Amino acid sequence: MSPVAVSFFGGSSGLWRVEAMNTIVGEALPQVARLDVREGSLSALEPAGCRFALRGSTGHLRYVLAHEKGGLAAVTPPLGRDTATCAALIPIRKSAAWWELAQDERRVILQERSKHISLGLGYLPAVARRLYHCRELGEPFDFVTWFEHAPEDSERFDELVYALRASEEWQYVEREVDIRLMR
Repeated sequence: MSPVAVSFFGGSSGLWRVEAMNTIVGEALPQVARLDVREGSLSALEPAGCRFALRGSTGHLRYVLAHEKGGLAAVTPPLGRDTATCAALIPIRKSAAWWELAQDERRVILQERSKHISLGLGYLPAVARRLYHCRELGEPFDFVTWFEHAPEDSERFDELVYALRASEEWQYVEREVDIRLMR
């Protein structure tokens, strides 16, 4: 699959209404009322009233083994389902200590000890997700994570986020903002 570029514009316009913005750790983003999501270009012009812009691109799956990749592909739903009127945008930046680890060391923390991939699999297909890489683009976050789900799956989504934040991996997160949205 070819990389998908996306721009997230927080401001006064966009399909998604912001229900809540919570800074989990680090610097906050400006409070906004709406979120505009534009796929296809990292150079999309910011709309009027934009207070922040986050950009990223999909890439190949990192840290996954072949059987995990197959498992994810088998149950990952598409974004944009009619019933998925709830979303979460969670940009994350990890510490220099995380990036100084070798990839195999990060894999051990991410999956062997924190169970990141296994946890996520347990919430598919109710929760659709996509990870956008930002670090190589010079953005203020390393990743922007996007999740969509139906309102009746909100508690399950919260369980997933809580479990991930309680893991060893999250000790390396130095900036995280949790933005909850409704379409």
